[in-house]
Amino acid sequence: MSVSVPPIPRTPLARLRWATADGWTITLRGLTHWSREPGTLIGTLVFPVVIVLMFGFFFGGAMQVPGGGSYREFLLPGMFVMTMVFGLGETAAAVAADKNRGITSRFRTLPMAPSAVVLGRAVIDMVSSLLALAVLFDVGLLIGWDVHRGAGKALLAVGLLLLLRFALVWAGIYLGLLMKGPEGITMVQTVEFPVGFLTSAFVAPATMPAWLGTIAEWNPLSSTVLATRQLFGNPGWGGDSWIAQHALLMAVVWPVLLCAIFWPLSVQRFRNLTN
Repeated sequence: MSVSVPPIPRTPLARLRWATADGWTITLRGLTHWSREPGTLIGTLVFPVVIVLMFGFFFGGAMQVPGGGSYREFLLPGMFVMTMVFGLGETAAAVAADKNRGITSRFRTLPMAPSAVVLGRAVIDMVSSLLALAVLFDVGLLIGWDVHRGAGKALLAVGLLLLLRFALVWAGIYLGLLMKGPEGITMVQTVEFPVGFLTSAFVAPATMPAWLGTIAEWNPLSSTVLATRQLFGNPGWGGDSWIAQHALLMAVVWPVLLCAIFWPLSVQRFRNLTN
């Protein structure tokens, strides 16, 4: 008995509905994986907490905040950004695993929207990031961090963090589609740390050698760190350089540029997959 294949929608609205429905199906697949294998999600939530406690209590007493203030309040916005960065390797690993096991190729043979696989991956990773931020916010409040400039600016800060994560999701999808083995994923996960540490997340760039401090200030992650410190009203967010003085602007510009680069690259790579 032959199985009829539903026709591909023709109108833009119908195609949007098709992509949204199929993307939601892929998202539900990811949520089901969480329920059956919760270890990955638990690790995602616990690891940033361990880093915060380690830096906040083990090393915090030796840290000096520019202009004075609590190092833990200085640290937390940086850790919010680092949590977004840590998701890069998770995204790449999940996408590479599906690709290398042939699951992605199987999806491409089905009568589903071509964008559904990457769209569903993006949604599930954003949900994971929201949960990680919620846990880290609670931990921060327990150890002395607080929001000092009102709920509106705090929500704007959260929006900037999620915008950065959204951009890194597409970078992770592209890298995952590019990688052919576990060695590549290990390299991506390893690079997260030097890229994340070479920012203003843990120490002020002014305390670094001049050339290294300049690199740290122009690291796209630093703009989000500085912008969120400003919006939360936490100490140590300022700086004299142009990039530091325009942190709010650049916290939007950098993620938009990353999206403009990696979103089309991810779509093109997905369409050209041969494995």
